[in-house]
Amino acid sequence: MTPVELSRTVLHAVRRAVDAGELSVAVPERAVVTPPGPGGCGDYATNVALQLARPAGQTPQRVAQVLRRRLVGVGGIADVVLTGPGFINISLDEGGGGAVGVGLVAEVLRAGGRYGHAERAGGAVVRLHCAREVRAVVVGEVVGRLLRAQGVTARTSAEGVEPRWTDVLGVRVDGGGSEAAEVSVNVRPVPVTDPDSLLALGRDAGRWALLRPAGHDRVRGGAEGLVQREVNPLFRVRYVHARTRALARNAADLGFAAEPGALGEAGADADAGAERVLLAAPATLAAPATLAAPATLAALADHPRVLAAAAEHRAPDRLARHLVAVADAALPLLPGVLPRGGEKPSAAHRARLALAEAVGAVLAGGLSLLGIDAPDHI
Repeated sequence: MTPVELSRTVLHAVRRAVDAGELSVAVPERAVVTPPGPGGCGDYATNVALQLARPAGQTPQRVAQVLRRRLVGVGGIADVVLTGPGFINISLDEGGGGAVGVGLVAEVLRAGGRYGHAERAGGAVVRLHCAREVRAVVVGEVVGRLLRAQGVTARTSAEGVEPRWTDVLGVRVDGGGSEAAEVSVNVRPVPVTDPDSLLALGRDAGRWALLRPAGHDRVRGGAEGLVQREVNPLFRVRYVHARTRALARNAADLGFAAEPGALGEAGADADAGAERVLLAAPATLAAPATLAAPATLAALADHPRVLAAAAEHRAPDRLARHLVAVADAALPLLPGVLPRGGEKPSAAHRARLALAEAVGAVLAGGLSLLGIDAPDHI
């Protein structure tokens, strides 16, 4: 059962509870499922009970208990545990999570760069209006992309856009649209104090410098944004993406392709040292390769939630930080994807390649939303 399928299962439980008269609420369009947070358990958790409690006129715990009865015994679900104020923690019964990972990787590969995007839906038209300031315009443009990725009709306008912002950063605003805006949002992050030094970074590094800090934090420019080493988070994200593309090319040369499946034992530990010589700074990069697959799968599973939250809170920095987390989790896996020495390509190699390609798809899709290039070669 993939996260999307589990979300539908949770919504079906809500619908059944409404039909039975146990809850008096409008069934939401979707239920977000994520890896459990601190204090949680199982494979996934959802806060849908907390969202429905007020309109239902009941406590979150009571709503969670109603939904738990509807979820226990559903095919693919091994156990449902309630924690905290009303979080529903779900354990799946598919071989210790192996089948969950297979389904998740297959889902990502099917969707490609659009993994985590919502289906087109009606709703309010949102107009994002930006101050005449380079950071505000770039943030507004990216928030518009994030909203559209969630099925929201969004238009961007600005008090002014300097030609060099377009020339260097590729920034553009809609500046129009026939729809009447039902929701208007002023985009005003903390302004950049030295736009000239930021523009000197070029398109990709300049955009990253503007988008990675939260809107209430100041932008720190500087040449470190151009450093091609592990201390630069953007470099790590783009490096891991380029590595996944190289692995796909090398696998094709060896005569095998990606196929989601059981990963087998990660045999990359012996070779991981060479990778860590190049990228060794964050503690996550030193994790044994045998521990990397669960962390990578958890990061991939969390991607739809991050995209939805980044759009809802008008916060592209959430997506930028998430891409760093995905890249750092996946890096220890990469040396074990291809056969070594006289090894023949096996099902485990095909499965590891599929996971690597899923990582590459998520990184490429996320960078595209930020307006940043995802190179195939570094």
